[in-house]
Amino acid sequence: MAKKRQSAGTPATVALTTAGVTFTTHAYEHDPSHPSYGEEAAEAMGVSPDRVFKTLVAEVDGKLTVAVVPVAGQLDLKALAAAVGGKKATMADPTLAERTTGYVRGGISPLGQRKKLPTVLDASAATHPTICVSAGRRGLEIELSPTDLATLTEANLAPIGRVQPLDGRPLLG
Repeated sequence: MAKKRQSAGTPATVALTTAGVTFTTHAYEHDPSHPSYGEEAAEAMGVSPDRVFKTLVAEVDGKLTVAVVPVAGQLDLKALAAAVGGKKATMADPTLAERTTGYVRGGISPLGQRKKLPTVLDASAATHPTICVSAGRRGLEIELSPTDLATLTEANLAPIGRVQPLDGRPLLG
């Protein structure tokens, strides 16, 4: 008799379950033609884009660092570098980010990564009772408290995101 195979979830959901953290998963049908993974998630879940956070991997002074910012904006690389005591930040090579975290682009979660990296969570997360981040694959999000996310990732909270105006005009200043 064959054993029934049960899905263990993603490394991110396993990490949350193991830690005893309360969270909700939101699954949606991923559209590969959508121009933005994060905006697609917000639209599919009916959640404001300022509550859906994207996980980006950058290099700060040559060291990989995770930045978690609202999909409604952009990562401020100078602010990220300052938040971790560095001088210069650039976006990491996508292949290196995937290999290091164990996730694919558009599905990189700040939780359950293959290698623990320094993490910075945009300070705006603290203004929400819950936020959504990738659960570790495209089309699956985790909703949890920003405090739990910061605790589990040992994240620093810092203003590393720049809000993109709704009218699409570039930011001044």
